[in-house]
Amino acid sequence: MRISLRSFSIMILSVFLISFLIACSSSKPVDSHSVGDPAANNAAAENNTASENVAAVDSEGENASVNTPSDPKQQESEQQQPLFAAFPSIVDAIPSEYLVPRTDQGGTIERISYQTKDYFGDESEITKHAYVYLPYGYDESKQYNVLYLMHGIGGHEGEWGMTNNASKVKIMMDNLIYKGEIEPFIIVTPNGRSSAQFANTSSDYHAFYVFGKELRNDLIPYIESRYSTYGEYDENGYDLTKARDHRAMAGLSMGGMQTINIGLGENLDILSYFGAFSAAPTTNNASRIASLLNDFPGYDIHMFYNICGTEDGIAISSASAAVNNLTNLTDRLSEDKNFIWQKVKGGHDFHVWYLGFFNFARLVFQ
Repeated sequence: MRISLRSFSIMILSVFLISFLIACSSSKPVDSHSVGDPAANNAAAENNTASENVAAVDSEGENASVNTPSDPKQQESEQQQPLFAAFPSIVDAIPSEYLVPRTDQGGTIERISYQTKDYFGDESEITKHAYVYLPYGYDESKQYNVLYLMHGIGGHEGEWGMTNNASKVKIMMDNLIYKGEIEPFIIVTPNGRSSAQFANTSSDYHAFYVFGKELRNDLIPYIESRYSTYGEYDENGYDLTKARDHRAMAGLSMGGMQTINIGLGENLDILSYFGAFSAAPTTNNASRIASLLNDFPGYDIHMFYNICGTEDGIAISSASAAVNNLTNLTDRLSEDKNFIWQKVKGGHDFHVWYLGFFNFARLVFQ
């Protein structure tokens, strides 16, 4: 029997179609997250990232269970939730735009010398040095708030790098002021050792513990005599408590200890904002802090901000001991008003300290 070419072609096509239909009916469903679907892969990656980010936000350092919403708009809204509801300006990473040096409207840095005493020794007269940041447009006809920013045990007045235009502190301040996010204020970075051996970073560390005398008797009066601040300086003596609402103290490591032990514990009558970044092991614990606050009745604490890296083997224990349960030990501090304890991934380094400064700069004098 002869078969035409046309008939033969039809038979071959029919066999092919039947085979294809059988193969399709027996194949498995396609996974929407398979490698061949880039859009689905991106969505899955975003969902995973969102879950990780939200879990890392827990201010107590423990992972929280997260239900990732299926609605993209709801998911985006949850991702934008602040780390601390009462303080929406707090972040866990400095946005890159704030770390770009400004080519215009930048502040200036000065190096100053002032007279003080060897408070750790015989109280003889000595000359010490500090760096001062003045915001762009500094005007003697205006009044400025002042932040005293302290260094660590192995550092000196230049440890924060606030010595030239490359300073990250200066760059962050210039950008925050330019964007109108903060009111311009002055920053002073002194040497925290109150002794004749202040320039020797290996000298007796106990000199750090008497800095309060230098701060009250010499440094603050000098700054307020030289710059336009809220302090009503008088060379014959004046009441420093009147301008306490316009002064702040903050520091890293040993400087964090000084902020808590000396600033908050000994000088609450002349300071009202405090920031401790990875506070050192000799920092007062919460019970001691609460007790010392009783020595200053009637003096409000406008802000007490704390930060530490969770992998910080030096300070995480002491920083935690200073703040854990503190709001239950005193009615002067409240988590929804003037107290923040932020734990972030990181060690005992400037990754945490610059973040601490950035957050504190957005909180202070508000």
